[in-house]
Amino acid sequence: MAKKPARMFRRLERPYTRKEYIDGVPGIRLRQFEMGNKNGQFPVKLTLIAEEGVQIRDTALEAARISANKYISRKAGSSNYFLKVRIYPHHVLREHRMAVGAGADRISQGMRAAFGKPVGLAARVFPGTKIMSIWTKPEFFEFAKEALHRAAQKMPTPCKIVVEEGRELLKGKV
Repeated sequence: MAKKPARMFRRLERPYTRKEYIDGVPGIRLRQFEMGNKNGQFPVKLTLIAEEGVQIRDTALEAARISANKYISRKAGSSNYFLKVRIYPHHVLREHRMAVGAGADRISQGMRAAFGKPVGLAARVFPGTKIMSIWTKPEFFEFAKEALHRAAQKMPTPCKIVVEEGRELLKGKV
């Protein structure tokens, strides 16, 4: 069966997180939370912040992480930045799988608001939540900003990029 569109899971609903009581919870698809040079000292910090309250699927987080990491590692080099995903997908998404195809409408009429089976994980995000951050050197500021912009394209909510630290080092660039 095909994966349902993300708009089905976008709105915030009551958290469903107690995995010890849930059978068949799928594994998290987000492979890494920290990338780049973890021991380096970087004066500039940029953060991707959500502007609306939504649920972000773990697949969307993984796509955003891959696109941001690939761009900044190619442009700045792997030792000149540190990228961190700041949210964790705890919420278990459920889906009531109904029959599809010809004649399925008369089969799948019952159980309109059924509880459903676990199909994925999502992070509950509220307005102002920090999704991911990049620490870098002032000369790679523009590359970090573009990397976060590319990551924002993968998110189901509008996002803004905020310079949290090192603003005084970037007088002409911000």
